[in-house]
Amino acid sequence: MRSPSVSTSFAASGLSVAPRRASSSAGCPSSYIQTARKALATYAQSPANDLLLRAARGEKTERTPVWLFRQAGRHLPEYNQYKKDTGKNFLQLLDDPKDVAEVTMQPLRRYDVDAAILFSDILVVPEALDIQVEMPGGKGIMVTNPLQGPADVEKLDTSNPAQLVKDRLPHVLAALPEIKASLKKENRDVPLIGFSAAPFTLMFYMVGGNTRYNETMGEQWFEKHPEACDLLLSKLSDVIVEYMSQQVEQGADLLQVFEAMGSYISEPNFNKFEMKHLKNIATKLKERHPDVPLMVFARGAQYANRGLQEAGYDVVTLDTEADRKSEVAGLEAEKSKAPIGRRVSLQGNFDPKFLQEGTPETVRSEVQQMLQDLGQQNLIANLGEGLSGKEDPALVKAFVDAVHEFSEQMNHATAETAAAAAA
Repeated sequence: MRSPSVSTSFAASGLSVAPRRASSSAGCPSSYIQTARKALATYAQSPANDLLLRAARGEKTERTPVWLFRQAGRHLPEYNQYKKDTGKNFLQLLDDPKDVAEVTMQPLRRYDVDAAILFSDILVVPEALDIQVEMPGGKGIMVTNPLQGPADVEKLDTSNPAQLVKDRLPHVLAALPEIKASLKKENRDVPLIGFSAAPFTLMFYMVGGNTRYNETMGEQWFEKHPEACDLLLSKLSDVIVEYMSQQVEQGADLLQVFEAMGSYISEPNFNKFEMKHLKNIATKLKERHPDVPLMVFARGAQYANRGLQEAGYDVVTLDTEADRKSEVAGLEAEKSKAPIGRRVSLQGNFDPKFLQEGTPETVRSEVQQMLQDLGQQNLIANLGEGLSGKEDPALVKAFVDAVHEFSEQMNHATAETAAAAAA
């Protein structure tokens, strides 16, 4: 296990990065998991608010469900106050399942969101493989011991990925039943989303990629070491499947795959290297958990959405650059290729810039336009990229409330039109 390093945040509520301390796994004994499993049996039934589950499955909903990428964390005053009150930094909060549950719950107390998402890191998988992550101020995410070549890829031991996850990530798994219990206790019974970064996003950092420099490192590896890249992506996929599967076993109701670094891989290389591994992840998770919806977000790689529909995901996410109407039309035209037997549901794609400098009126207007473009059914309202920490909570609340209000109005209007036509 690597030595301690500086805490890193890639927005800590579903898209975040923090280095693990050497004692993390050792500090979370097997009794944590045993207790978690006992607690889970009490909370195994479907959540009372199942809007998001139904939307993900393509079922009719009375209003459009909504949650936000990075909904917990630094944009919330209560999060910053909690860190101050506990005397813990970001990394220390992630070490304690009770702290994770508290931070996960904070946005649900402020906003009427229809899901909770595990407060965790996107780089826990490579960290479990002894990849060391730091984030020096102003330099972005840095891996201090990046893979140097094919020999390093060969050395990565993923021969028993299930045991690897149990041994190195018990602190993450133990947090899920804590969250489920908190959701029940506080009468906020919504689905809990588990997640992982996608293989290429992990690879990008593991080979020394950085969004402020070394932006082409992933592409360089594809050119210089294609066989090693394929092996690395395969090894990561195996661990991701086990990691996400064990999240379901501990209480996750849905799963989200984040291809956060999609803009740093070319379309040819995405199709040649990455897509087959994303399909493998979907296939294996569906074999194990056929009733658990799978969501995917290829940020900066929207050309992949039709392929991801064909790969077996239930929900694909539109980023802020996506052309809404053309995406809907394209997915609809190729829905016969979808293993789920229908067009995928959509997620997204409100631009968070309106939550920083907008007004409640502007937010409401933009929400109306989004719902008109995407439709209120088979939609999970969300953002086209994660909250950055600069957003006004009042505007975030206006967004959430507007989604519910306008989608209910649209459903009512649709019902009235249908009733008039039948009369």
